[in-house]
Amino acid sequence: MSPQRAAMSSVDRSWLRMDTPENPMMISAVLMFEKPIDITRLKRTLEERFLKFRRFRQRIVDKGDRVYWEDDPLFDLDNHLHRIALPGKAGKDELQALASDFNSSALDFRRPLWQIHYIDNFNGGCALLVRIHHCIADGISLVRVLLSLTDKSPEARLKKISSKPKPAKKPEGTPASRFLHRLVDSSQAGWQQVRLFLDSVREEPNYPLKLATTAGGIAADLVKLGLAPFEPKTSLKQQLVGRKQVAWAEPLDLDDVKACAKILGGTVNDVLLCAATGALSRHFTEQHQTIPDCGIRVAVPFNLRPLDQPIETLGNQFGLVLVGLPVEVTDPLMCFRQVQENMNRLKRSYQAQVTYSLLDLFGRGPDILERRALDLLSKKASAVLTNVPGPRHAVYLAGSKLVQPMFWVPQSGNIGIGMSIFSYAGTVQFGITIDKGIPADPVAVMEYFRDSFRNLYQAAKAKGSAGDLRAAS
Repeated sequence: MSPQRAAMSSVDRSWLRMDTPENPMMISAVLMFEKPIDITRLKRTLEERFLKFRRFRQRIVDKGDRVYWEDDPLFDLDNHLHRIALPGKAGKDELQALASDFNSSALDFRRPLWQIHYIDNFNGGCALLVRIHHCIADGISLVRVLLSLTDKSPEARLKKISSKPKPAKKPEGTPASRFLHRLVDSSQAGWQQVRLFLDSVREEPNYPLKLATTAGGIAADLVKLGLAPFEPKTSLKQQLVGRKQVAWAEPLDLDDVKACAKILGGTVNDVLLCAATGALSRHFTEQHQTIPDCGIRVAVPFNLRPLDQPIETLGNQFGLVLVGLPVEVTDPLMCFRQVQENMNRLKRSYQAQVTYSLLDLFGRGPDILERRALDLLSKKASAVLTNVPGPRHAVYLAGSKLVQPMFWVPQSGNIGIGMSIFSYAGTVQFGITIDKGIPADPVAVMEYFRDSFRNLYQAAKAKGSAGDLRAAS
């Protein structure tokens, strides 16, 4: 009996076809734990909570014009979970070097596209290095999947599991009857949309005008995206070699970040984007490079999946927005105001929905069309930057406390820098991955990020103190 297949969605197919030797389309994570994890318990946790998503047992079948998910008849967890040890002092430097190696290596397309490496004896505990292909799901979804493996306390009971996945339900009826069912469903859905539209018009007479205004806004954002100028030529836009360098900073105190945002009347996201802007500006200064007068842009994933709903199916449900970072502005408070203004403008736009629709369109068309469009879009950003909220309290995996998590999303086209911000248990983690073709020291940029935040926080407190004195007088 041949394995069952399911067609890959056009958006997921877009991310699959973005894979290149220079930029493997992998979402990666480094999870550091307080004490060693029992490998048997880890396997049971993966079998119960991770492999309940059928996608992690499926490989890809590429038929050219169609791409399918197919159950791997030879699936074995041991092909995806490996136990290794770090060389030398087995510290942060060695773990960063190992993460750099794996982030530079493609996954095995003969098997389901994910790998977990269990790393013994890291800082008295252990670490997990996780790699999952972007075509399986977007970064926010996969972070939530990985966090679903954890518990709020060290004590957690695992259910008895079966080594065999539940068989998928077979479609009933003949091909002709299934076609008629789909036709009826589509017709019913169409009439439902018509009824909803008429009800909206009765309840709100100006509803058609609002609808037309929304359509006009989407069209305008599509034009703006297409006409946006290419990024200025800087050291951040170089020929990529495919060798990644990974680093992460010591975490910031989330309370400090919130206090800074409150003083300035902005959001935590505004503060962190401003700190990232300052880090890149410092990079240009330290490298004695000319800072572009018009600033630079970063591509920021924008989640389109409701966060209050459990993840029952994987896949990619997000768009991309281009965020301007004013690296030419040296005053931290002025830089913050500019970042805040840029973010507020994007929140009112439809750019995320436009890019999601474009990915859906590219996934349905020929490969050459997507390559050219991707090349065009990647010239409009210097880096990818993600900001993902994590759990507010510490969590445990197989009885061991998660001390520090780091996540990275891949870069595409000719973008060679990925920056990652992740909040966890009262801290803010910041990490970076840089292609070796770009003359930048990832460890130094991490220090610049911390320095940039400290400068902004000090300026904010000084501004707050001055305001208090004026109010008192």
